Amino acid sequence: MITFEQLRTKPKDFLSATGITVAEFEQLLPAFAVAYERKYPADKTVAGLPRQRKAGGGVKGKLKDTADKLLFILVYQKTYPLQTMQGLHFEMSQAQANE
Repeated sequence: MITFEQLRTKPKDFLSATGITVAEFEQLLPAFAVAYERKYPADKTVAGLPRQRKAGGGVKGKLKDTADKLLFILVYQKTYPLQTMQGLHFEMSQAQANE
């Protein structure tokens, strides 16, 4: 699976995959983390409804780290692969890549 920690050590590959440098990514990451938390707060479901149970139960997502979520989005936007290919690169199904 492609991860931020792996790809950050290869600046040319990182730029090719995302369209931005590692330094630009690191500047963007805090704002993305805030926006992601605002969009998907821990006390709400993905649908925006109040949780009935504590957050963390159920099936775990493939992209646990916020940096990997941002990397996934940037790679998709830069390369616009088929969802099947994006899923293969990040070890998930086509349906998960579409969520």
